[in-house]
Amino acid sequence: MSALPLDELHVTEKDSVTGRVRTLPALHPDRAVKRHFVVYVPPPASCAPAAMEEFLERAGFITKDLRWLLALPHDLFWCQVIFDESVQKCLDSYLSSAPRKYDLPCSLPPAVQNVQDEVHQLVFLTILRMSTHKESKDHHITPSVFGEILYNNYLFDVPKLLDICILFGKGNSAMLQKMICNIFKHQPSYYQDLDESVPTLLQVFTNILEICGLNQEGATAEPQKLGDKKRLTPQDMSAQELCDAVFYLCDTSSTLWAFLEIFPEASQTLQTHDFLTRLCTFYEQFFSELEGTVKQRSFEDKSVQSDLWRRLSHSRKKLLKICHVIISETCLRPILEHRAENVQPFVEDFLQILTSLLPERRFLCDYDELFPIAEDVNLLQQVSPTLDETRTAYLIQGVQSAWTDSQKPRSVSVSQTLKSTKVVAAREHRSPDQKPHLMEEPECMGASAGPSPSGIELDSLVSQVKDLFPDLGEGFIMNCLEEYRHNPETVINNLLEDNLTPRLQGLDRTMPRPERPDPCPLVSSRSNVFADDEFDVFSRDNVDTSRIWKGRNKQITAAQVLADKSVITSQRGGYSQYNMVTELIPVGADYDDEYDDTYDGNQVGANDADSDDELISRRPFTIPQVLRSREREEEEIEEDEEEEEEAVKPDHFVQDPAVLRERAEARRANYFARKGFRPEPSSAVVGANKGQGQSRETTQERRKKEAYKGSRANHNRRAMADKKRNKGMIPS
Repeated sequence: MSALPLDELHVTEKDSVTGRVRTLPALHPDRAVKRHFVVYVPPPASCAPAAMEEFLERAGFITKDLRWLLALPHDLFWCQVIFDESVQKCLDSYLSSAPRKYDLPCSLPPAVQNVQDEVHQLVFLTILRMSTHKESKDHHITPSVFGEILYNNYLFDVPKLLDICILFGKGNSAMLQKMICNIFKHQPSYYQDLDESVPTLLQVFTNILEICGLNQEGATAEPQKLGDKKRLTPQDMSAQELCDAVFYLCDTSSTLWAFLEIFPEASQTLQTHDFLTRLCTFYEQFFSELEGTVKQRSFEDKSVQSDLWRRLSHSRKKLLKICHVIISETCLRPILEHRAENVQPFVEDFLQILTSLLPERRFLCDYDELFPIAEDVNLLQQVSPTLDETRTAYLIQGVQSAWTDSQKPRSVSVSQTLKSTKVVAAREHRSPDQKPHLMEEPECMGASAGPSPSGIELDSLVSQVKDLFPDLGEGFIMNCLEEYRHNPETVINNLLEDNLTPRLQGLDRTMPRPERPDPCPLVSSRSNVFADDEFDVFSRDNVDTSRIWKGRNKQITAAQVLADKSVITSQRGGYSQYNMVTELIPVGADYDDEYDDTYDGNQVGANDADSDDELISRRPFTIPQVLRSREREEEEIEEDEEEEEEAVKPDHFVQDPAVLRERAEARRANYFARKGFRPEPSSAVVGANKGQGQSRETTQERRKKEAYKGSRANHNRRAMADKKRNKGMIPS
């Protein structure tokens, strides 16, 4: 019988003040230990010794407290978490202030980084234990009460869940998905909180547009009064304000994407507020202006411009992935997983959503480049044969029109694209401010950047450029690719417009490709059983070729091969070890007259089952079972039959032949059973001629033959060889 849940459990303990024994509920404020948990402060940006020492001291206190908390028993852990507010303040401070992966990289000393990683791990383990209602059979909480504890004590809320996903999502997605699903399952009120949080998320995007002066929504925008302050535009913003707006968007988009990746079921709640349409409108208004501003604006520090561009690219990709998750979860996934018998409403929602997004030309091109819309439409055509072809054709035509209006190359091979005359003309007349390919834009600073292409990938990029400019050297092309971040389209465009950087213009255009460094010489570093033998051509220059031939050596006759007993002679020593061991008495040794004859009168071992003769004498030679012929087996069967007939001779004048045949068949079957033989397959396996049908017996016999064919022939030869080797019959 399992123990009572923690919410129904009572404990008896002695009052520290009065000394009386009292009974309290297991979850009681008096059982919580008075301990102060310090709040978390992120590592300092500067490597000043005083700041580092302060961070290490504070992190040491947090590490010690969290270890103590995790070591508490189940009941005391929950008492401390529920009734100690400093625990929640400590965890909240880490969730809100811990550095994110997309923040500027800060090289910390190894000791500081190790402490930071340890705090990160302990916070994750604490949150994981707080989200588990059953630790074992004896330590658990009633699921309904568990949900009330989480909700009423504010142990989790929607902002905390968003921060948990962005901080611990990488590498722990499966565990976090189970944890968050467990929280929403046992406390459905979190769905209502999520629904109330969606307008706040939408207000974030509205605030970003207002900060940048881009919130112009037609009739809703009021005309500016004469006395009002002039509205800012992205060009008028200070560098710090521009950085704050981009950082704010990067944090919001990354956090929301991490939450939807872990808990995609939230897409249904987001879409009830028309989240997808609002997000696409923001995408269309914001990125066109901000990307142009970052490109055209001059910064004192070029690294700031590069960082802003990478953060914009990072945010754009995350927003596109958010839209894809919402579309997939609300429209495509229910169709593919057969959640509903009638898929027509989901197909209608998909077409309605994408049709409403056709005016957003910039968003439509970027989304189609990452997640091709034609593939989704093709999938829906396979699932729903009644799909309206007119609407799908209109949708596909609208996507193609968006690509044409944006003058943006689609995701095809560069060499194939440029071989078309029309595309070459479009390249020559393209404006220099046009943004580069979406898929090849740099990732955000702090994210895991991909390595530079090498090997076959680099050869492919070089060949794409060399197909159009065969007079250029491969070394010059490789320098161009390195200068333009290995984007062959940008390289080709700048070569056509003769708009290379000063560094590239000073290089020799016929520069050959540098020689590739010789990798580790594997031949000289190899080590195996054939190394340094007489035929190892890697360690010696002269090899006796007279001892090398293909097939049979024609210089040696068959008689010479048979006369050569060197192999037998070399193996004789190994087999000689299996001879009988005999006691050698030296010749001329004197007889010891001091023999102890104490036990000569006793018959020691005389009554044993085994005698010394049996132990030292050889067994009689018997033919192995696998070498016996069928004739020999039949002779043994006949001998057994004769012995049985001689043993039992009933007084019958004439016996029934049928009875004799049955007895003979029984004796034969008994003999085969003792010897481990299997009977020959029945003749019913042959069956009738093809096309005339087969009987039931023939079908059964064929099935048995197919099932047990591994028990015959040489299928067990490895097992028999291992058996001989274990018994010492084969020298190892």
